[in-house]
Amino acid sequence: MTQPLAGKTLFITGASRGIGKAIALRAAADGANIVIAAKTSRPHPKLPGTIHTAAEEIEAAGGRALAIQLDIRDENAVADAMARAADHFGGIDILVNNASAIYLAPTPDVPMKRFDLMFGVNVRGTFVCSQAALPYLRQADNPHILNLSPPLNMDKKWFEPHVAYTMAKYGMSQCVLGMAEEFRGEGIAVNALWPRTVIATAALAMLGDQVNPDHCRKPEIMADAAHWILSQPARETTGEFFIDEDALTRAGITDFDHYAVRPGAKLLPDLFL
Repeated sequence: MTQPLAGKTLFITGASRGIGKAIALRAAADGANIVIAAKTSRPHPKLPGTIHTAAEEIEAAGGRALAIQLDIRDENAVADAMARAADHFGGIDILVNNASAIYLAPTPDVPMKRFDLMFGVNVRGTFVCSQAALPYLRQADNPHILNLSPPLNMDKKWFEPHVAYTMAKYGMSQCVLGMAEEFRGEGIAVNALWPRTVIATAALAMLGDQVNPDHCRKPEIMADAAHWILSQPARETTGEFFIDEDALTRAGITDFDHYAVRPGAKLLPDLFL
């Protein structure tokens, strides 16, 4: 079995848990180097996992890990983290902009602190990390940027209930739209990935009883879809807004039952689809 990400270095934001960690573990199974760039260096009171526990899991899965505590809103810290990662592993081949902040509320109920957090992490953080990674991606053999963001859908139903969050996530997608064309000539792929269904993560539990995990899929479906995207020739696969199921279908996988938390249960569609 081929291992297309063997020896590649992935810089993944928010990789201490959830989808980011799942993507890291899938790449680690190929023998990839993973930079876990996230804020949680000590145990969180409500969420499991730290950059250090994630590093242990990545190495146990067959990869090499570098844990870096990082707030991606700090451009100087991001630049330092990229340099440290490139020095440690000899370069950076792939950037996964996974870190994201969510606050699903109507306009009157959004504290500006939350608004600023979503735009600082989702939009600014994605832009800052992409900008800082460019010098290293330009030196890579098959460079990719992958944003965990939705296809751009201007239907008002996606704005009305939570305009602030929608704008923040669409900002990540606009980075894909623009940067894919900006760097197409340099052979740097820039794509987006989004789930067809709600994904069961620890962060989902923080929404309370709004979502029953039994009606969700596991993060591994996103990890397998990301693995396929990041394994494609960068010059041939760029500017696309992938849905996990569609990416896996192109990879030859059509049975998704094993990704369900409870196989056979009705699945909840994710936002923006």
